[in-house]
Amino acid sequence: MKIIIVGSGGRLGAALTREYREKFDVVGFNHAQLDLANVGEIHHNIDELEFNVLINAAAFTTVDLAESQPERAFAINAEAPKHLAEICRNKKAKLIHFSTDYVFDGGKRKPYLETDVAKPISIYGESKRAGEENVLALQDRHLVVRVSWVFGPDRPSFVDAMIKRAREEEKIDAVADKFSTPTYTSDIARMLTQFFDVDVPDGILHFANSGECSWQEYAQHALGCCRALGVPLIAKTVGPTKMADMKNWIARRPVYSVLSTGKYAKLTGAIPRSWRDAVSDYIERSYSKK
Repeated sequence: MKIIIVGSGGRLGAALTREYREKFDVVGFNHAQLDLANVGEIHHNIDELEFNVLINAAAFTTVDLAESQPERAFAINAEAPKHLAEICRNKKAKLIHFSTDYVFDGGKRKPYLETDVAKPISIYGESKRAGEENVLALQDRHLVVRVSWVFGPDRPSFVDAMIKRAREEEKIDAVADKFSTPTYTSDIARMLTQFFDVDVPDGILHFANSGECSWQEYAQHALGCCRALGVPLIAKTVGPTKMADMKNWIARRPVYSVLSTGKYAKLTGAIPRSWRDAVSDYIERSYSKK
């Protein structure tokens, strides 16, 4: 099986490339090799290639910057997936396109289902929802996979930033009134292969590690994992702050964006491991010898 991974230099794309290159024939494109804002470049790089699956793990993900650069956000997050989907359809290949929990407004207080109506409240969320619609409009075998709070070893994320602060500062804090679920890139990579040859009803699938937490709980658990491994920290606890206190935020964020993995469990018979176990695993692999 030949696989193309767009966004191979990012946190998720790099994990997928590493996981798959020993099992499949993998061609990766990072941002320097393929600018998704350039339609001509998309066709120039991909039209002549033969492949079975194309995974789009690239996106304009800077939530606040998207507010001032909506055209670029929509070019990368909405228009590019449309062209990728059309190319895949013409080649009878499958597109797996990654999306986000930020397509929801956060008004719900129980995990979002794939069938829940997406109501984004930011330019970033709107552009990602438009990308989903463009992919699904072809009514082909394409798959949209929504994930949340992605972390992994290939590019620092929230958990790494909090550990870094805890090693340098006595007092640290994190938002305590915003809830979702951390999702480990390694777990995404392992689960995704099940859907290379399987059609998913309605074309949308949610995947995240099990459970839910606030950023404060997430960071506090990470510090506990570090202490258990003997990683030296200055900060002992993570204090609470509120979304309303984040004066540097420009875009609105959903307060609650936990994704239900019930559909995934029904399709596979498996339940994703807990976010706590996934974070513990990641920290042990990444920080135990540092």
